Amino acid sequence: MGAWLICSVALCLLRAGFFDAAVTQTPRHLIKMKRQRAKMTCIPEKGHTAVYWYQQRQNKELQFLIYFQNQQPLDQIDMVKERFSAECHSNSSCNLEIKTSDVGDSALYFCASSQSTVLKCSLPSVHKLTMKRT
Repeated sequence: MGAWLICSVALCLLRAGFFDAAVTQTPRHLIKMKRQRAKMTCIPEKGHTAVYWYQQRQNKELQFLIYFQNQQPLDQIDMVKERFSAECHSNSSCNLEIKTSDVGDSALYFCASSQSTVLKCSLPSVHKLTMKRT
């Protein structure tokens, strides 16, 4: 069988600490085979009640996945409802888990936090952001 049939999924996580923020994501890198579970954790900045998860596939726009306010999911895309599970705990950690990984899940996953919903409200209704490289 060719190596392309193995279909491994590489999930690369950025640790927000590189940007002088207090949001922490773990693990920094995660490699899973197709059909395996993949779990990522985010610890938002202290005092922040809103947590957001985003996904960015290679050469694609940043895509909104899910938004929590006070540990309650308030908005999420259908893909998250169907293939992912997400939760925020009272101890402030928030998890995003891919129930069964697929090749298309290979991406950067970003966690962000804020004191209120200002970040969320400023996004267009389709929750798309464009990142330009300089």
